[in-house]
Amino acid sequence: MIEISLSPARRTKVVLFLLLLSSGLILKGQDETYNYFYRVYFKDKGSEKPADYSPSDLLSERAVNRRMKAGIPVPDYRDIPVFKGYLSQIKVLGYTLHCTSRWLNTALFKTAVETDPGVLLSLPFVEDVKIVKRPAGKSMFVDKLDFKTTQSDFPPYDLPITMLNGDRIQYSGFTGKGVLIAVLDGGFINADKITSLTNLRSRGGIECTYDFVSKNPFVYGYHSHGTAVLSVLSGQIYGVIQGTAPGADYMLIRTEDTSGEYSAEEDFWAAGAEFADSTGADIISSSLGYYKFDDTNANYKFSDMDGNTTFVTRAADIAASRGIVVVTSAGNERDKEWVRIIAPSDGDSVISAGAVDGNKMISSFSSAGPSADGRIKPDNSAMGVSVTVQTSVSDVARSNGTSFSCPVLSGMAACLLQAVPDAKNTDIIYALHSSADRFDIPDSLYGYGIPDMVKALTSLQNAHLIIPENKVIIRPNPIKGEFEIVFREEPGNLTVEIFSSTGVAVFRKYFMNYAGRSLIISALSNREQGLYLLRMTTDNGIFTSKIIKLRE
Repeated sequence: MIEISLSPARRTKVVLFLLLLSSGLILKGQDETYNYFYRVYFKDKGSEKPADYSPSDLLSERAVNRRMKAGIPVPDYRDIPVFKGYLSQIKVLGYTLHCTSRWLNTALFKTAVETDPGVLLSLPFVEDVKIVKRPAGKSMFVDKLDFKTTQSDFPPYDLPITMLNGDRIQYSGFTGKGVLIAVLDGGFINADKITSLTNLRSRGGIECTYDFVSKNPFVYGYHSHGTAVLSVLSGQIYGVIQGTAPGADYMLIRTEDTSGEYSAEEDFWAAGAEFADSTGADIISSSLGYYKFDDTNANYKFSDMDGNTTFVTRAADIAASRGIVVVTSAGNERDKEWVRIIAPSDGDSVISAGAVDGNKMISSFSSAGPSADGRIKPDNSAMGVSVTVQTSVSDVARSNGTSFSCPVLSGMAACLLQAVPDAKNTDIIYALHSSADRFDIPDSLYGYGIPDMVKALTSLQNAHLIIPENKVIIRPNPIKGEFEIVFREEPGNLTVEIFSSTGVAVFRKYFMNYAGRSLIISALSNREQGLYLLRMTTDNGIFTSKIIKLRE
């Protein structure tokens, strides 16, 4: 069985994936002599149907809960694995299986020498076959993920967050805690060493790692692009770098073959997204995109950027249909021949991130919309110029690209999900759109514009929070663990204090300009049973309440 690098807390969450590995749907080791990759589309999934499986056969508990929150049937036809009998028959013909996509009902096979696809097409259960990787001489794309860095103290290191009013969200305690983000990228060199991720590593926040290109758990090689992205999401050095979701947990997934540009990378992306889904990821953050390949026969046209054509976009939209917030880079093509957005940012359920500078002006490179079928793209814009990143062990620098505006948005989305856990991915998308500065006049460069996280939070709480008739309510009460404070009106500056029955202060916390109307307090979770006094000082007055703590 293949090893997957997991934190102890996540080991029980990936039983499905381990079963898939042991059953041979994803095989161990990639022999570099395999030069030809074939995407095989199947007509059906044999005689198997959703009723043959229980949810726990196919998905982790966390994934099932996410689906149930979104009202998505569990399981459905797309959850069923590719039929093993079909895979076996193709392997007998001399093909080696690399990975599968249960969502798109495909398998990626490989051979050392080129074979006739007609052999596969002659099989009665095969719908279509595409060659998605073949030798193409020296690649034109070996530097495709490279990015330049500069040393600068301007603009302020935290401007990507403050530009979105995200600092108020974070100061209110919403840092993405409890949210699982899958980062799909081309490599994470030094992510196991860089100083800004020390806190993430020490708390076990990297839940699992896997490389779908080389098929092993090691991802701390190949490229530093994913490291830079992760530092935007979770980096923390006081006064130097501040991640957009430093409290979130992460899956580091390599899906990009940095040796060239091949359509097979779309298959790796789909496999990574399905892994993220089955493991229970809430968000996929992917600073990757496709339109042009070493094999020019595989190139896409702009007309293919219609949300329904490219393989990777179809996978991304299916991921979103599973309740996952999918955030991708719009692309860095506006100052190049292509100009337009790239896949999968054209997906109708995908949040496509454009890039602005510190003055909120669209960058010269940020890919332009709309999609080929006329939808607003990009969806939102965030800072992607002179963004603070870290890739070397101790040095922090600045870099440019929609690769970095993407994790700005996905990290902020994680903070919103922590604050309003009942929110569905579609709610997050609408909140980002409707809170943005160009919502009423969207265009093909900024999309709906730069979102305001406080406005987004307010709209989500208006939709999902039961607003009390009284000025403040406490629930539950009596309590055994944590409890929630809900304010009828936003409290503004907020001080929360808890005293024992003898008047001893056991908890005190001050929030400057608190964002939202709901606050979770866990300070009494490990306290003895008894009566406590809660005092809340807000801009609207002072409120007190008795709290009864029961034995857990």
